[in-house]
Amino acid sequence: MTDISSLLGTSAEASSDTDKNPKRRLRTNRRGKIKIATQSKSTVVIKVTAITLLILTVYGFLTFDYRGINFFQATVDSLRNAMIMFTQPALSHVSFTGLLNALAATFSMAFLATLFGAIIAFFGSLACAQNIANAKVSLVVRSIAAYIRAIPTILLVLIFVIAAGRMGSVPAVAALTLAAASYLVKAYSESIEEMDYGCIEALKASGASYWQIVFQAIVPASISYLIAWTFLRLEISFTQAIIFGAAAGAGGIGYYLFMAGNFYFDLRELGFITLVCAVAAVLLEMVATRVKAHAK
Repeated sequence: MTDISSLLGTSAEASSDTDKNPKRRLRTNRRGKIKIATQSKSTVVIKVTAITLLILTVYGFLTFDYRGINFFQATVDSLRNAMIMFTQPALSHVSFTGLLNALAATFSMAFLATLFGAIIAFFGSLACAQNIANAKVSLVVRSIAAYIRAIPTILLVLIFVIAAGRMGSVPAVAALTLAAASYLVKAYSESIEEMDYGCIEALKASGASYWQIVFQAIVPASISYLIAWTFLRLEISFTQAIIFGAAAGAGGIGYYLFMAGNFYFDLRELGFITLVCAVAAVLLEMVATRVKAHAK
């Protein structure tokens, strides 16, 4: 049985050591209260960055040329246009069937890009995950994926347009595939790194080959995460495919969105197409949620 006096003596010695060593004292504020959160270098950098961006934003708004702009009238006109778009949607220059075909083309571009990107990313993540791959190979693959992710996807589309010599869905799918692969390489590799390494060691000890370890341990343990990341990327690719149809001539529903807003100036048709895109995005999210629920 532990002696109470010895415990009291130990606590007294610890408190005296704390008093003698100022570095071991608890941090307190001016009122004498103990500081729970401590400042770290990352916290300081984040705060300085946020304050700097806030100052630049305020300075930008203060230095804009507002001459000839009636803010009240501009606000009223914007609200009236929004009311026309979303309360009186109608098609004038395209049929509903043609719009659905364009929506299917946009979804097809997103699906193909995500499928090809997922296949590339799966094998890339096996060479990137630090718990199963060589350290030097992992560094090279991570660097290449990070470099591609740093390039805006719209710039990738323009690069492929120049390489292909024409605008269309092919450069868009190629750019979306490259963007999806670089995104999913990081997501897949992190999912693989989070799995229990004991299962991999057990299979290695039993003489299993590399691909047996991949398909008997890695894939079953991380399949739910892989599916979740893949559907998340599919949603991103779908929205980007709409943008590329409007900005890069990739076709699909984005083309009709561009024509209604910048060529015909038809607010009602613009609102109708926007609502169709919103409904399609919600349905895609619902399907993704059901599939992820069944994968768990």
